[in-house]
Amino acid sequence: MSQRSVPDEKSGLHPRNRHRQRYNFALLVEAHPALAAFVRLNQYQDASIDFADAQAVKTLNQALLKHYYGIAEWDIPPQFLCPPIPGRADYVHCLADLLAAGNDGNIPYGGNVRVMDIGTGANLVYPIVGQREYGWHFVGTDINAEALENAQGIVAANPSLAGAVELRLQPNAGAVFSEVVQGNERFDLTMCNPPFHASQAAAMAGTQRKWHNLERSRGKPADKGMKPGRAGNKLNFGGQAAELYCEGGEEAFIGRMIKESAAVGAQCLWFTTLVSKAATLPAVYRSLRAAGAYKVKTIEMAQGQKKSRFVAWTFHDKASQRAWNREHW
Repeated sequence: MSQRSVPDEKSGLHPRNRHRQRYNFALLVEAHPALAAFVRLNQYQDASIDFADAQAVKTLNQALLKHYYGIAEWDIPPQFLCPPIPGRADYVHCLADLLAAGNDGNIPYGGNVRVMDIGTGANLVYPIVGQREYGWHFVGTDINAEALENAQGIVAANPSLAGAVELRLQPNAGAVFSEVVQGNERFDLTMCNPPFHASQAAAMAGTQRKWHNLERSRGKPADKGMKPGRAGNKLNFGGQAAELYCEGGEEAFIGRMIKESAAVGAQCLWFTTLVSKAATLPAVYRSLRAAGAYKVKTIEMAQGQKKSRFVAWTFHDKASQRAWNREHW
């Protein structure tokens, strides 16, 4: 039997993240009994699930959302992205810190804080975490009508989200803010987890690498002869095309986002986006200089071995930021 020393706390996560501790499967099964069918002792005799089993991961997410966020009903259609909730929560908590930094260290709570989630997807995890933790109002946008239909079903099935989350279809697949930001509204934040692959082939190769890494972490030899389609079918790293790749990858997508943000810069306090690849950052900074951003921040995050970050920018100077806070919070 293998033995190892496992820390009780995931120290890389944000201090307010509810998922810093190791998963307590007894509590999660109590909250969502369906999870019990997937819990097994791993090679280290710890309770766990098979993270290569898409149904197991989805059921774990249902348990986490029910236990920590009071979401009684949550589901996603097959092949839609099933997100890791601890990492998603970190982004939200870091956004709260971003707002607090310009508000004398005080996090603004409540529905007066408005957040736009670009590409909210079928899972609605960012709005759920942000609303339950801080009471913020969310507008989720997406180019996929099926994704929004599922997200609307989540809202309808959970009365606590009623009036706190609204969804908008982006009719122009090449646009980000135009056609979904209305002329008379303002947002304190925008957030986005952009597609970072440049093609379907690159997305499938990335999925295959994740499969190999997951197999190695479970002490199994990676299947060198595995076809890409097998990885896509077996892994929990699902996702529709628009969730995983776009022409030009994340660099092109974020570049479009930055260019469009300048046109609605007066209506938003902070624009933000995840940046998956550190190599993308120089191009992002060049785009922000060209767009005339007043202030740019890069916030580093870490979930275990994975390093991530988001870039935030504003077109408001310090006086305008103070006036915004007084008026809206």
